[in-house]
Amino acid sequence: MRITCLLATCFVIVACATTPPSQSEQADICDIFDDRKEWFRAADASERRWGVPIAIQMAVIRFESGFDDEARPPRGKRRFLGLIPGKRPSSAYGYAQAIDGTWDQYRRETGRSGADRDDFDDAVDFIGWYGDKAASVAGIRKTDAVAFYLAYHEGWAGYRSGAWRAKNWLVDTASQVGATAYRYDQQLAACRKRLSKRGLLGF
Repeated sequence: MRITCLLATCFVIVACATTPPSQSEQADICDIFDDRKEWFRAADASERRWGVPIAIQMAVIRFESGFDDEARPPRGKRRFLGLIPGKRPSSAYGYAQAIDGTWDQYRRETGRSGADRDDFDDAVDFIGWYGDKAASVAGIRKTDAVAFYLAYHEGWAGYRSGAWRAKNWLVDTASQVGATAYRYDQQLAACRKRLSKRGLLGF
């Protein structure tokens, strides 16, 4: 009986685990949302609340975590005493790779004290909130995916300082995020009406 219960518990845990979209799915936002309809509802709600386009939200998540809810920065290669893994370069975690301090600020300012970084709904709302702050603090247009990503990586003050201009790898990544957001936006135009049907959104 105990073994049966244990197996049943393991099955439930595995069933509830979130598997990231495949690389082919990640290339098409409609494929992602067709397979994960609740993600569209969450991203749509974030866009309505904060004004940051769904395409930008999803492009940021793709480049930050690859849609892995438990993503973290890789540990350093050096090991302590030759056995203990090195430290991670930051506290970034979850879909949006939000760091501890900024996530805490988000929870305080929005009143979402129970928000979790490994929850997709909370992650896309965080990205929308971040974009809204970037607009008010750094003057970034909410539809400018490249500038958004630069500020997302460097922080609002870091973006305003312009230090990112000396980071060619970051400028290149931001350009890729921009291209992905553009492609997602074009794809979404073809499937948004279908995804937005009353029965799918639940209102």
